[in-house]
Amino acid sequence: MSDSDRYQGRVNTLATKPPSSSRAAVHTTGLVRRFGSTVAIDELDLTVQEGEIYGFLGPNGAGKSTAVRILCTLLKPSAGTARVAGYDVVADPQSVRMRIGVALQDAALDERQTGRELLTLQGRLYGLSSAQIRMRLTAVLDLVDIGSAIDRVIASYSGGMKRRLDLAASLVHNPQVLFLDEPTTGLDPHSRARVWNEIRRLNRDLGMTIFLTTQYLEEADTLADRVGIISSGRLVAEGPPSTLKRSAGHDVIVAEVEGSTCRAVDALHSVDGLGAVSMTESSITVDSPDGPAALGSVAVALGRAGLHIRSLTMRTPTLDDVFMELTGSRIERDEIHR
Repeated sequence: MSDSDRYQGRVNTLATKPPSSSRAAVHTTGLVRRFGSTVAIDELDLTVQEGEIYGFLGPNGAGKSTAVRILCTLLKPSAGTARVAGYDVVADPQSVRMRIGVALQDAALDERQTGRELLTLQGRLYGLSSAQIRMRLTAVLDLVDIGSAIDRVIASYSGGMKRRLDLAASLVHNPQVLFLDEPTTGLDPHSRARVWNEIRRLNRDLGMTIFLTTQYLEEADTLADRVGIISSGRLVAEGPPSTLKRSAGHDVIVAEVEGSTCRAVDALHSVDGLGAVSMTESSITVDSPDGPAALGSVAVALGRAGLHIRSLTMRTPTLDDVFMELTGSRIERDEIHR
């Protein structure tokens, strides 16, 4: 059985019943995108309901941004179909564009303008009247916290302020579906928390559908009603975060160590009852069906391997553990070494 077949089988096992496409904000069938011989998106079937926050989770290079660019009509698919807000992205891209807001990884901001000038221009590009623009700016600035900086030139903004301004610009025309492509990458924890709060407000107060791509596990776990996990262009798991984490079905022991972790793997493989073992330069992660019972054996095995244990902890599964179980690699590790 090929990896692709195995992945698809796991999607069917882990996913909740697919939502109906009758009121779908986003719906794709067999979506494919190739760049020469490279397949970036591979037979993607996806349905996002109106009013849902959908988290699209995966490491760099998994295909997240490519999928968003297709859904936003910036790229054409090589095969398959995609509909956003009820319109086909290829047959009627203009209707899609009028109904979506988009904040991509690289904010396209003219730093010589003030924030207010940029938002006003955005309103004009969508055909809003001056009165409508004033009303929409009041509403947007109430949702997205920019404060007095709105009348400063964008060149003076911090990275977090630029992200929030880009988010505000994507909301000026009151879109039905908002695409956020890794909106908090590179932000400090305080700025990231503020963006999270604004995303929640948009969904709660306006009922806006939000399609959020991220490589941050906590972001997907905290914000998303459902999560789709993508690897090598394929959807490998989908469902509510709590359901996906329960599907891993094991405890996780994490050892922070000093010394060569390579020797530890062989030692741990000799311990009965342990599951998958993975490692970084300074930590070792071990799956176990009974974490409390296995802690002592893990500690002894690591000590015999000549490692100094700085800490030994046990936790319940995360979305990264689900990804590890499905693909054999970790999202978190890919973040560290990308």
